[in-house]
Amino acid sequence: MAFWTDRLHDNADGEYYVDNQCIDCDVCRSISPENFSRNDDCGYSFVSKQPGSPGERALCEEAFLACPVEAIGDDGLASAEGVEIASLSSRLV
Repeated sequence: MAFWTDRLHDNADGEYYVDNQCIDCDVCRSISPENFSRNDDCGYSFVSKQPGSPGERALCEEAFLACPVEAIGDDGLASAEGVEIASLSSRLV
């Protein structure tokens, strides 16, 4: 599980990020090369561009699920929306 507090400084601001657990396996870059890049000096991947379309979002989600060490996080808008929905649901019960 990726942690926001351990995210790499190279990540583009936004919903998706890579944290310091990355082992530079190339899975995310293979799945979504438009959104993930490699820091050649340090040997890790990072989110170079946040998804800008439903197709890119689907590929980022696929990379998130495929990461063998769970170094990709999604603690941005989707999580915030989920919290709001969960909070609203609990008030309705």
